[in-house]
Amino acid sequence: MAAGCSSGGGKSLLPTPTAAASGGATASRSAESAAPAKGSVQVLRTVAEGLKSPWGLAALPGGDLLVSSRDEATISRIDAKTGRTTVLGTVSGVSPAGEGGLLGIALSPGYASDHMIYAYFTSASDNRVVRVRYDERKPAGERLGAPDTVFKGIPKGTIHNGGRIAFGPDGMLYAGTGESGKRGLAQDRSSLGGKILRMTPDGEPAPGNPFPGSVVYSYGHRNVQGLAWDRHQRLFASEFGQDTWDELNAITPGGNYGWPKAEGRSSDAGLRNPVAQWHTDEASPSGIACVDGVIWMAGLRGKRLWRVPLDGVAASAAPQAFLTGAYGRLRTVAPAGAGRLWLVTSDTDGRGDPKKGDDRVLELRVR
Repeated sequence: MAAGCSSGGGKSLLPTPTAAASGGATASRSAESAAPAKGSVQVLRTVAEGLKSPWGLAALPGGDLLVSSRDEATISRIDAKTGRTTVLGTVSGVSPAGEGGLLGIALSPGYASDHMIYAYFTSASDNRVVRVRYDERKPAGERLGAPDTVFKGIPKGTIHNGGRIAFGPDGMLYAGTGESGKRGLAQDRSSLGGKILRMTPDGEPAPGNPFPGSVVYSYGHRNVQGLAWDRHQRLFASEFGQDTWDELNAITPGGNYGWPKAEGRSSDAGLRNPVAQWHTDEASPSGIACVDGVIWMAGLRGKRLWRVPLDGVAASAAPQAFLTGAYGRLRTVAPAGAGRLWLVTSDTDGRGDPKKGDDRVLELRVR
């Protein structure tokens, strides 16, 4: 938590070491070994196809996969060996429109006993996080219980709904939100828009959050759709830029990541600078995953998978692009164990190439 190899390529800009972690502050290189500068990607197989507007992905303890459909508001189970796809049910209360709908999903930390699936979705009035019980004993299509609202009130829009959720190494629930097209919300710490949120599994502000009584963990974001931790429990996030720069950021509690004051790198010492940045036609990043000291980032408009090797919280070499144009828009990437990734395509999201047909899940070997 996808046959052939492709070589790296594509343009990106890597911040200098003095700007890789924070504006004006020197980014420290750690004593840990840096990831190799160059890597490779091998597509092992197509796991499943025929998916409609897939968005979130979660791996079950036995190895099968859960996939959410943004526009159909369903969660399906994919047999990781055979690719057989079964619709578990529809999440009630979802109101799909534009970039909104049923977005990220995550298993409860206590899934083995509570069988709860957390989901981030757009309702008629807001974006929210709910949890539903998965009952395998019920008939297909009826296996999801009624949603229990964990957290609500996140601003919604036809664009910039964020939507990625993940439980961190600390057992807390993190959510990436968007500013819903209202730029000023990102700098307003009283707003939930344009933030990374950190909360308990029950939706309360997590202990140790930077702003007392608030779920806000970092701010100044435009639209966060990727969250991942490295082996040292450091959080990274991907972010859509507007017209100029997309970003990969190393997240610090209480950090201000600039939007709309800055897009990409800035000389403002009060703003956090990205680990790496790309022109928007090369990335438009959604999901990310960290494997063996490397961040893998799925690109929507860029239609490629980016590899960013790390040295601490800085990039140790220029990012490398793989699968450019081969599988269309790429939405979600997740670790699959043993140097492998799951990769979800996104050509049925209304902005893809209809000639490519339905979407799929691929299994990749990476290094």
